[in-house]
Amino acid sequence: MPASIDIVIVNWNTGDVLRECLQSIADGAAGVALARVVVVDNASSDNSLALALTAPLAVQVIRNDVNRGFGAACNQGAASSPADYLLFLNPDTRLEVDTLRNTIAFLEGTAQRDVGICGIRLEGDDGHASTSAARFPSPLMFFGEASGLARLLPALFPRHLLTAQECGSTGDVDQVIGAYFVIRRPLFDTLQGFDERFFVYFEEVDLSLRARLAGYRSVVFDGAQAYHKGGLSSDQVKAARLFYSLRGRLLYAWKHFSTTRAWVVMAITFGVECPARLAVAALKGGTARAETAEAFQRLLAFVNTPGWRTSLDLQRRP
Repeated sequence: MPASIDIVIVNWNTGDVLRECLQSIADGAAGVALARVVVVDNASSDNSLALALTAPLAVQVIRNDVNRGFGAACNQGAASSPADYLLFLNPDTRLEVDTLRNTIAFLEGTAQRDVGICGIRLEGDDGHASTSAARFPSPLMFFGEASGLARLLPALFPRHLLTAQECGSTGDVDQVIGAYFVIRRPLFDTLQGFDERFFVYFEEVDLSLRARLAGYRSVVFDGAQAYHKGGLSSDQVKAARLFYSLRGRLLYAWKHFSTTRAWVVMAITFGVECPARLAVAALKGGTARAETAEAFQRLLAFVNTPGWRTSLDLQRRP
């Protein structure tokens, strides 16, 4: 029996790109044991879902009355999966005709038995490789990016996202980004899926770290490619995007760092990044400063919510 795969796509107001994504899946489905394609719609208000259903592909649709977030929607789509692999795919991607086939063939190789998570070569609008993977974050990394030192002194302050050159060939990485995220379904079940406390951002970082701690590798495979636009849904809500990114950072720090290091991340976020972002936003003009201020106001309200830190299953690390 050939290895099977389920594809889960989370949609929120993506216009016609979701239909284009599904069309690309249909074009590349030959020779692939495609168990299910599930679209979880997080209460979209546009016509993206209606457009998507015109694609020549059998799709299972789950409609949420509210936006439940990325991780929760992914878990919904993956529930009761019968497949050997799960592919969490962003709607702003387009696969090539051999993307799925090559990915599965790679993972089925005997040398990849301890590969739990796989990403591929992602390409942007210019046809060149874009970011496909990232490092596990650290307080030093957060400080470098918040202060701008990561751009000035990259050797001392490595960035979270790897450059296209750094993930330009097949190899191990800390984590692959969530645009094209394949995981062995039994491993996903063992890890109990995405941690739904991460509404969006850092949920794939958290899952990748837990997979690493369980003894599995994450790999970027250069023998399969896909187009990825990036940021389509989150560009519509810039203040919310920044808030959830910063919130995800704090949740990750309090879940995986020591208490001291988690407090350091908190200090960096409010003491370094907040004034730096507000200053840059003021120079940009327009709505940038108001959006940035709104994001940090929401973050301050979140950290003042009683019990948010103690609700995390702290996994103390050196």
